[in-house]
Amino acid sequence: MVGDVSGVSIIIPVLNEARCLERTLRVLQWLEPPAYEVLVVDGGSSDGTPALARQAGVEVITGCGRGRSIQMNAGAEAASGEILCFLHADTWVPDDLVAVIEATLKDRRVACAGFISLMVGAESTRWGISLHNYLKTYYAPLLFRPLLFWRGLRLLFGDQVIFCRRADFWAAGGFDPQIAILEEADLCLKLVRFGRIRQINRIVQSSDRRVARWGSIKATAIYMAIGFLWGIGVSPAYLQTFYRDIR
Repeated sequence: MVGDVSGVSIIIPVLNEARCLERTLRVLQWLEPPAYEVLVVDGGSSDGTPALARQAGVEVITGCGRGRSIQMNAGAEAASGEILCFLHADTWVPDDLVAVIEATLKDRRVACAGFISLMVGAESTRWGISLHNYLKTYYAPLLFRPLLFWRGLRLLFGDQVIFCRRADFWAAGGFDPQIAILEEADLCLKLVRFGRIRQINRIVQSSDRRVARWGSIKATAIYMAIGFLWGIGVSPAYLQTFYRDIR
């Protein structure tokens, strides 16, 4: 799954994602133009995830340790593309993903960007939660980091498929390996000094499995509580207690 000139490295951190990853990799095979490379970074899966990824013809990185920040940093270290795109295993992208990413970052005023995430299930679309997720990209920085908001800060989250230039990523220090939740929002805070953070007007689809497990009301309450507590400076280690693994 290597293209010729795109320069976009897609990095997928995984842990026991065999049920979702096959579809995600199948979608990536249809990208036009193709990604420069796809890297799956495994955190110690026991369900055959690495073997599934290798069967799909993508490079698998193992032995880096567990934790999305750690795994995504490991993927960024191994990447050869000039642009890094961080994709969750349960998120599906449009077939012109690479073209959209390259067109967005041609504007040197943009340091980082992500998509609008539409949360979907097998038989439903979570319109209300999807709308809230769209809005919090704007209202969270406006409420908690107003000066940075007017300088171009938007807070992007994992389901939004964030992407940035590799040089800016490392100049900002990459993901904080000590942060187990909201690591993408933390990265946005560091990247805004290099340019604006954008939510572009295109949609990706993410699994609603967490909402299906919790229920819409509980999920919305948890998301809002985590966002508020993070905004007033509560430790990410404490926030992680609200966000247990549901696989």
